[in-house]
Amino acid sequence: MVSIFTYRDERKLFAVIGAIIVAALVALIQIDAARTGRASFLSSGVAAFLGFFQTGISTGAGAASDGLGAFLNTPHLVGQNSALAARNRALEAENRRLREALSTQPEAAAIARAAASEPDGIAAATIGFDPENQSRVVTINKGSLGGVRVDAGVIDEEGVVGRVLGVEPFTSKVLLLTDATSKVPAIVQRGRWWGIATGTDTRVQLRYVSQDAKLRRGDLVVTGEGRSFHAGLPIGRIVQIFHSEGALYQTALIEPAVKFGRLSRVLVLRR
Repeated sequence: MVSIFTYRDERKLFAVIGAIIVAALVALIQIDAARTGRASFLSSGVAAFLGFFQTGISTGAGAASDGLGAFLNTPHLVGQNSALAARNRALEAENRRLREALSTQPEAAAIARAAASEPDGIAAATIGFDPENQSRVVTINKGSLGGVRVDAGVIDEEGVVGRVLGVEPFTSKVLLLTDATSKVPAIVQRGRWWGIATGTDTRVQLRYVSQDAKLRRGDLVVTGEGRSFHAGLPIGRIVQIFHSEGALYQTALIEPAVKFGRLSRVLVLRR
């Protein structure tokens, strides 16, 4: 005799029976929870699951919204970044300009002090030098239209710089005191001994000083009255004295008062 139930039907029957049992258990749990006035663990679990699910959906939607907003704002952000970069470059350029202006203040103040003692002087700035270093000549930014004349003396706050060698309408050439062709009447201030200050390319020699002169290291040498300078302008100080047996004159080496390596502002004297 063959059974009318198949294996598949048996599984369905067991599933139905299992579902009935689970439903009965759930009903019992819920009835017990309702009777005691507390939420069952099934209700709590379902609520927690739903809350977690809703939070995930909300977070995903917020992230999508933020991403979309960032994408839409990209052109605006790029423009802002470019503007900030340009502003930063402008501030850096302004900072460099201010640092340069600040660095020139000591020289400007020094020339102002020199001009106070020579009110007719012509203030000028050095704008060039001999690139081949064949002569100790610098170019200044004042020329004949500014009142500069050939052979006019040039000084700064520290002392004698040189004399004007050539003049153009807007610029002039200045032969420095240290040039080998430069010659300036000079006086040793202590004792008033005369001589000629001649350049050596790095320093200055005081020549043709009488053998009777009692020269000392540290003696100040100043200009004598001449075509380019009035008397009394500092040339430098004696650092070495040369004695030659039987010579009519003695020679001394002078350290110039002016620091030619950082010469930037000068005062041209009116002849």
